[in-house]
Amino acid sequence: MPSRDHVRLRPVAERDLDQLERLYEDPAEAGDHGFFGFRNPGQLRRMWPDGFLSDRAGRLVIAGEDDRFVGEVQWREVLQGPASPCWNIGVSLLTAERGKGYGKEAQRQLVAYLFDHTKANRVEASTEAENIAEQRALEWAGFTREGVLRGACYRAGVWRDMVMYSVLRADRTHEV
Repeated sequence: MPSRDHVRLRPVAERDLDQLERLYEDPAEAGDHGFFGFRNPGQLRRMWPDGFLSDRAGRLVIAGEDDRFVGEVQWREVLQGPASPCWNIGVSLLTAERGKGYGKEAQRQLVAYLFDHTKANRVEASTEAENIAEQRALEWAGFTREGVLRGACYRAGVWRDMVMYSVLRADRTHEV
């Protein structure tokens, strides 16, 4: 597994756009749990001038050794009540980089980043019930399993159950 020193989150650079698009537009690269059909080719590149960072959403590159692109993390604001925003996060890794610990370390770093730079009290993530590797990664990163959202995600012609996880600001037990 890469050490904390070898996983870094950074803003998306123009040089990352080809790899970023592969994560969403190439079924083989997106993998079993990440391909949701062909959508809008080139959409990410067209969004690029805004830099993918705003007050309500964002995405950062997961950089490995030598600053190479290994994947991305993203977040978006979700309202749990009229005055109760939280962050919903996701992670995508290049096929060749999966199973090496980049995703769980990147999710841990993203949680720290969001709690350090926003007022949110909750960060949540969900994954398909079949995606055991991601469930383990979320638990390693400090998330607590909350329950199952039945039939919540449509992918590859089937409605799938999702497992919901969260971490609260008060749950952080160690400094990152």
